[in-house]
Amino acid sequence: MKLMTARGVRDFPPEDKILRNELVDKLKRVFEVYGYSPLETPIIERYEVLFAKAGAGQEADATKETFTFKDQGDRDIGLRFELTLSFARFIGMNPNMKMPFKRYEFGPVFRDGPIKLGRYRQFWQCDVDIVGCKTGAVDAEIVALVLDVFKELGLDAYIEVNNRKILKGIIKFAGIKQSLADSVIISIDKLSKLGADDVRKELEQKGVEDTQVAKLLSLFDLRGTNEEKLSSLKSVIKNDIGVEGLFELEELFSYLSAEQKKNVVFNVSLARGLGYYTGTIYEGFVRNSEVTSSICGGGRYDDMVSQLLGSDKEYPCTGISFGLDVITDVLKLLKIKAVKTVTGVYVIPIKTSKDCFKICQELRSAGVSVDMDLSSKGISKNLDYANSLGIPFVVFVGERELRQGKVKLRDMVSGKEDFLSVKALVKRLKNNK
Repeated sequence: MKLMTARGVRDFPPEDKILRNELVDKLKRVFEVYGYSPLETPIIERYEVLFAKAGAGQEADATKETFTFKDQGDRDIGLRFELTLSFARFIGMNPNMKMPFKRYEFGPVFRDGPIKLGRYRQFWQCDVDIVGCKTGAVDAEIVALVLDVFKELGLDAYIEVNNRKILKGIIKFAGIKQSLADSVIISIDKLSKLGADDVRKELEQKGVEDTQVAKLLSLFDLRGTNEEKLSSLKSVIKNDIGVEGLFELEELFSYLSAEQKKNVVFNVSLARGLGYYTGTIYEGFVRNSEVTSSICGGGRYDDMVSQLLGSDKEYPCTGISFGLDVITDVLKLLKIKAVKTVTGVYVIPIKTSKDCFKICQELRSAGVSVDMDLSSKGISKNLDYANSLGIPFVVFVGERELRQGKVKLRDMVSGKEDFLSVKALVKRLKNNK
């Protein structure tokens, strides 16, 4: 049998997994600074949740790419294609939760879609969401959090923003029937990928007239600052829903500092392909990278929970999702030095295995990450092993060292060696963590 992974999934060797773990730690740090608490939901969901009318929408790529199957009870279930629906289902099942509720979640999601650099069929998302708050301050907080994540990761990145109500206002301005609005928005979402000509053809196939298409597309090529784009749209869009969307975006910008606004771009054609978005939407991109996919995306989805419940009670929600895999690809392309092991020190016994074992336990009790030669290799092979993994320190323990109550510590970068007591060794290694 030829061994290979399923298409669109990957193994992660230690150097990749260590990088991902560091990335998760940094994201968690930012999320918790903003007051978000951890949550975990299952990777499988009932079919009716994944395909609810309150969800992505039947025309969305995510819906078409969902892995579905039956369990042994002949129930229809599927692998989640994102974390948002599971979060909404959780909120709906816990109606007595104190609001607003802020959560973050890390977990794998699955889409049976096309594959390219930064896009896979199993990938990890890292979400932050808040439910129970309508104000524009919440949307501004999401933007501020994203910008802080970029800073924490050392990425030259920016976030694009728009508002679904603005898009619906433009659609109304173009004279297109509101019953086609959601379908038209899915086509608009393809502008940056397919270009205006292909989107025009797609819209015409959906029954949108040539004059309406021309009027629609004329507003997606605005130039200038965020304020100038907003001003241009305000002079044209006069219908209620469009005006409301423009006000919400202006409110968001009013919370941001001049420094933050440098990395926030109002993109009128930003649509997000999922059908549940109701207001402000966001997508983040890295500048000058081979990875052209967005590294994060999200928005406001105020109707999802109430529609899942079939209730009139309001559950305003907004949030954003970071793609762990795509961000990892970005970081690797930046040629960040790979760390191949978590081991901080490697102990080489010279006919003293049992004594070494005890020394290792003492170091571990002090919180030092330690490994030791368990296969009786020679000194040169052990040094090659430590070098190949980039282990920073090696400790030699021989009978002569033990008689003196000491061990020999070698710094693998400088080559400097010191004879130390185990107590002094612990102190030195802890200071170098």
